[in-house]
Amino acid sequence: QVQLVESGGGLVQPGGSLRLSCLTSGSIFSSHVMGWYRQAPGKERELVATITSRSNTDYADSVKGRFTISRDNAKNTVYLQMNSLKPEDTAVYYCNARRLWLGVFNNYWGQGTQVTVSS
Repeated sequence: QVQLVESGGGLVQPGGSLRLSCLTSGSIFSSHVMGWYRQAPGKERELVATITSRSNTDYADSVKGRFTISRDNAKNTVYLQMNSLKPEDTAVYYCNARRLWLGVFNNYWGQGTQVTVSS
């Protein structure tokens, strides 16, 4: 039922910027906490940022001050603006929708988009 369609990944130089987009269905967008996660080779998937339906946000320490998560309710889209990119930001980035339902957290994931930061 959940559809998460990502776009915006690519290759950028250190210090550059990139904006990721995640298009969702309206029903999911309004009832789930949206977020971005990333997974680098050999590492576990880690939280990057989250945003609630009320636009409360949270960020990983490693991206605070550089990344900004936002949402467009009219377009059912969540964005991740990434500035001052570093090679350590290289990873597959996943859009996530999360909701507590009947005592269980349901997680839905996008297909992932590759972000590569290199000279």
